[in-house]
Amino acid sequence: MKRHFLSLTLTLFAVPALAQQAELREPPAPGTATEATRAANAAIAARLPLGDRSDFEDATRGRIAQVDADAIRAADGSVVWPIAGQAFLAGEVPDTANPSLWRQSALAAEHGLFEVTEGIWQVRGYDLSVMTIIAGETGWIVVDPLTTTETAAAALALVQETLGERPITGMLYTHSHADHFGGARGIIDEAEIAARNVPVLAPIGFSETAVAENLLAGPHMSRRATLMFGQIIPLSPISHIGSGLGPGVPRGTVSLILPTEEIDGRGTRRTIDGVEFEFVDAAGTEAPAEFMFYLPAHRALHTAEVATGTLHNVLTMRGAQVRDALAWSRAIDHVLIEYGDRSDVVLASHHWPSWGADNVAAFLTGQRDIYRYIHDQTLRRANGGATMIEAAEAIAEPAFTREAFDTRGYYGTLNHNAKAVYQHYFGWWGGVMAEYHRLPHEQSAARYVEAMGGREAVLARGIAAFDAGDYRWASEILNHLAFAAPEDDEGRAWLAAAYEQLGFQAESGAWRSYYLTAASELRDGVPQTGGTRLGNADFLRAVPTLDLFDMLASRYAPERLQSEPFTLNFVFRDTGETVALEIGRSVIVPRERAAASPAATVTLDRPGFEAMLLGTASPPAMVESGALEIGGAPSALPGFLQLLEQPQFWFATATP
Repeated sequence: MKRHFLSLTLTLFAVPALAQQAELREPPAPGTATEATRAANAAIAARLPLGDRSDFEDATRGRIAQVDADAIRAADGSVVWPIAGQAFLAGEVPDTANPSLWRQSALAAEHGLFEVTEGIWQVRGYDLSVMTIIAGETGWIVVDPLTTTETAAAALALVQETLGERPITGMLYTHSHADHFGGARGIIDEAEIAARNVPVLAPIGFSETAVAENLLAGPHMSRRATLMFGQIIPLSPISHIGSGLGPGVPRGTVSLILPTEEIDGRGTRRTIDGVEFEFVDAAGTEAPAEFMFYLPAHRALHTAEVATGTLHNVLTMRGAQVRDALAWSRAIDHVLIEYGDRSDVVLASHHWPSWGADNVAAFLTGQRDIYRYIHDQTLRRANGGATMIEAAEAIAEPAFTREAFDTRGYYGTLNHNAKAVYQHYFGWWGGVMAEYHRLPHEQSAARYVEAMGGREAVLARGIAAFDAGDYRWASEILNHLAFAAPEDDEGRAWLAAAYEQLGFQAESGAWRSYYLTAASELRDGVPQTGGTRLGNADFLRAVPTLDLFDMLASRYAPERLQSEPFTLNFVFRDTGETVALEIGRSVIVPRERAAASPAATVTLDRPGFEAMLLGTASPPAMVESGALEIGGAPSALPGFLQLLEQPQFWFATATP
């Protein structure tokens, strides 16, 4: 630690001096870029070849139609995706946006139906993800039916209107994230799949991981996703301009249709409606369950979300399982070796394709190298004794990212991906014992404020750091004040101002949105637009019954149990399933079998159970209608339900 002594000493002596000079005043008006931010954005514009138009040529190549409307709307008329909402990106780059992210956002906003090569099209720009359409012998094979039923229906309608009416003869989910399966029920349903024997293919482990991420951990992830994707701030030059991965997240209905087959292995072949596919398992890379595929007849490689037009997240800001950067790099290297010289085009589940053998090879090489670089350089420093933060701060931008825009941090970043690599190998702890069992921030913040001389001294130090353009340090100082005194409007305003400047400078769309949403919540409060719901009927009907009970068990508040432990049996008339719940003093254990001596047996149909979970049907009303029967102690079911804690969706993140 001796190497840090001089800089630390200078900081300790310099900050009080600055603090004495800082004037306690109002922060700049919201939406104002400071001189330091203007200089930072000008510097990146000078450093990168932002005038290169080759990506714009690729992003618009082959466009044959567009949705002729200002927005995609739900049945009730509400806006699901504002097609015209990003028109401002055609203008000059403002001081309030990183010019590199502005360029990426403008590219992702190019929307319409695009011909990729003969027999392959993509619908882009109406969702976070991209829908790929492949012509089979008799119908359309749909790859990744977008995030919502509304955007998927609009995308398919554009295809049918432009290319001709054909049935869906196959559907593929490249991986287990909702923006690649959520729209399924907007273009097909289980009845049609069964009646026409339509194959629905997904990677091995898809069903399990899709449910775990979107159900068990869904409330917390969804809340953080509102910040990461800027879902509660407007589209504008001073606010959300794009996610870096795509235009943004639509506000529609997420559904789930389980696959008819899950594909394993590398080189696994399937023929769908006369089209031959070669699948490449890429589990543990961008998603726990993921595959890429090659189309020999088209000389086309589809890299799913393993290789797209940006550096991705090794650990996403919304929260997920940490990913394996080395396995990620190896998976890309595999398809480079196996298919690189056999591919005339590479396309993905986000962004636009690259054409030509040389460009395919260059794209795959850069994508492979960026994950390998982060992995190796993080371990190099960690094995030299660096903590997680020290390793991340030490990793310099590699030279190739200054020319290959698709390797830049428009979504993931070098800094937080290095921390994710560290976590993958060493866990969340950096090795400093004081950090291992540290106080919760709600407890330590007030002590920091006192130790720094009280509220006005902390505020003065924060303002001084802000005036010096040191917004990271300003945020760290002012965050103590926000947690120690969340009702302090002046402190919140200055922390919001620091976050805003960091957002304006961010090259990552995710970082920008998180900073600016946090600033918005500091200024205007956490939005209260209603509590979260478990999901929706379109999603729940595809979830295995035991998984629903595991979700309920994760909401058990043992301190609410005032009786002796007891057992419930749930019997589902329509599916023939029986699940026993053993309700103990500390845990609830669901089992797929009947308990011998339950306190009560609850008999109902599976849709009724889903309605009860969603709150659209109450147990008393269901008993009265005959939809639900309780044999045994009538109080057992309401007694069980009272033990469950409803998750809070709009919890604070910028304050306690």
